[in-house]
Parts: sequence; structure tokens; C-alpha cells
Amino acid sequence: MPKIHVTDLDGSEADIDGRAGYTLMEELRSFNYSAIEAACGGSCSCATCHVIIDGAWFTKLSAPSETELELVSMAPGAEEHSRLSCQILLSDELDGLKIRIAQPGAA
Repeated sequence: MPKIHVTDLDGSEADIDGRAGYTLMEELRSFNYSAIEAACGGSCSCATCHVIIDGAWFTKLSAPSETELELVSMAPGAEEHSRLSCQILLSDELDGLKIRIAQPGAA
């Protein structure tokens, strides 16, 4: 069960227990992170599940698709380590993953 360290929009921090085999988006929504709108339901066609990955973890994730890169580039507040949480499949190898919720807004 991967533990995820989350920094919310207001700067508050929490550790949540994710479930391997689920997307980061699904787990964030199950813990009521309202800034994770996920308007497209996880089909990688919006950027309303945008998160910032801690630099130490960024290269440990699978590479983003061209579609994800395009959507992230248009997301409000996009940064170097921006990803769409719907595209990150959790596994035990991601135990300790650190993320920050990005400012909401559709691409």
C-alpha cells in the first residue's frame, strides 16, 4: 500500500494510504481533495487533475504520453514537474511519493 505525501492548496500536508493498481487521481478524489475535479473521469482529455510531483520522485514515474504533455503545458500554473494524476498508476514502488495539488482550472 503506497503512502502518498500530499501538500494541499492551502499548504496543509497529509499522508494518505493509496491502493496499488489505482490511479493517483482516484485516490486523491477518494480522500476528498476537491481541487482534483477530474472532469474527464481519467481519460486524459482535460487537466483538472493536475498535480506537481516532487523532483526526487519525478523520474521514478513512467514517462508521460504526448497527449498528457500537451494538456499539462496548457494547465494553469504548470511547472517543470507537472503531471496529470489520472495518468499515474500507483504501485508499491511509489511508497513515499510526494506531490502538491496544483491550482484548479481546465486547460
